[in-house]
Amino acid sequence: MNRTEPLSGVPFTFEGKAAMMERALGSAGISILCQDARLSIFYAENLPPYFAALFAPGGSDAALFGDAHGRYLTALKHKVLETGIPNNAEVEIPIDGEMRTYELKIQRTGEHGKYGLLSVMAEVTESRHREKVLKSLLRELSHRSKNLLAIIQGIATQTARNTLSLDSFLGKFRGRLQSLSNSQDLITDSSWRGAYLFELAEKQFAPYWPETSGSMPIYGINAHLTPNAAVHLGLALHELIVNSASYGAISGGGASITLNCREAMIGERRAIEVAWAEVLQDQSEIHEFSDNSFGRTVLERVVPSSVNGKAELSLVPGRIEYRLTIPETEFEIFKRV
Repeated sequence: MNRTEPLSGVPFTFEGKAAMMERALGSAGISILCQDARLSIFYAENLPPYFAALFAPGGSDAALFGDAHGRYLTALKHKVLETGIPNNAEVEIPIDGEMRTYELKIQRTGEHGKYGLLSVMAEVTESRHREKVLKSLLRELSHRSKNLLAIIQGIATQTARNTLSLDSFLGKFRGRLQSLSNSQDLITDSSWRGAYLFELAEKQFAPYWPETSGSMPIYGINAHLTPNAAVHLGLALHELIVNSASYGAISGGGASITLNCREAMIGERRAIEVAWAEVLQDQSEIHEFSDNSFGRTVLERVVPSSVNGKAELSLVPGRIEYRLTIPETEFEIFKRV
């Protein structure tokens, strides 16, 4: 291509350029308004049907946008005329039962004594909606991040109180952080909607479940938990499976454990009950969680309080049983098997 010589062909006429500009405005969804120093609209181009029906040469902003918007735009445009500093404005207009948002970019035109205004108008309804959604998501992310940091801080503090050495602290703390991470992965994968109970339990059990014991014994209703319930139930399941791997059925060479979820009630509210049952190898043994252990605190206090439910840890000869009742505000049942 010759880059030094002018391009060949017939130059566009003024009329041809005007026609191209009209097509460009139409495809871009942009409208043009021209006003004189008295703010009378003497020219408009490519108005949307709603505004085109209201437009008449010599009309005002109030006639086009309504009285309230008209007063606002008049004050703003007088200031642009006086200072020469461009300004922007947004107006919301109910059209066919839906609120639509339009942005106007306003600037002064002409010479001293013959000033006028040029306003370029474009609909920004969808972009403003996306901005609102993004801001809402960012606020939600900030809120959840703060909650997660508070949980981590609590885990660190309580773990430190109940361990006697740095190595012991690091081992337990890393395990609990991994439990949080596993739950958080499921929540994030669902776009922050929560996690299914069965997937949550499998995620928490997998690092400790013996390969020789077959599939994990999870039964009942696969309830979909809120993010809050998923995080805290994940912590409870982690404490139960780690205890079993360290001192209970799994450590004894067996895996006599079941996790079952069924419908229940808390007062007059619908609920689910998540029940852990573990059979110890020594049927006469009464397993003991230390009264001041973090695991017992998580199971009996932290988790039920966080989900507005209730819990019971039962230590009887040869068995460890744990029941957590979760109210309907923290779960949904999409499918009953």
